[in-house]
Amino acid sequence: VQLQASGGGLVQAGGSLRLSCAASGRTFGYSHMGWFRQAPGKEREFVATITWSGESTYYADSVKGRFTISKENAKNTVYLQMNKLKPEDTAVYYCAAQQGAWGTRQPVDFTSWGQGTLVTVSS
Repeated sequence: VQLQASGGGLVQAGGSLRLSCAASGRTFGYSHMGWFRQAPGKEREFVATITWSGESTYYADSVKGRFTISKENAKNTVYLQMNKLKPEDTAVYYCAAQQGAWGTRQPVDFTSWGQGTLVTVSS
């Protein structure tokens, strides 16, 4: 599956953004999806993941209650709704696809990656 992330931008603290990740390929409907982020000088970190069906989700503690991941198989798209943004959310955000057992938070377990979209939160 090939992925294209979009929706990043500059927003003030407390604001909202919605990231989209458009997928091409027949396996999207059977792929678990995840969002990761990487801030300058830091390692890529897990943000959220969703099962192929969209029935189950899991979030990093740092975004729980503020971010929502969703998946629309009919549109081959996964979303990340980000509310109450904080300056520490500033990073390049990546979507990724994974098959096999769901629940991993390790980037190495995700086989397809989008190109990343930059989110900048000003204080």
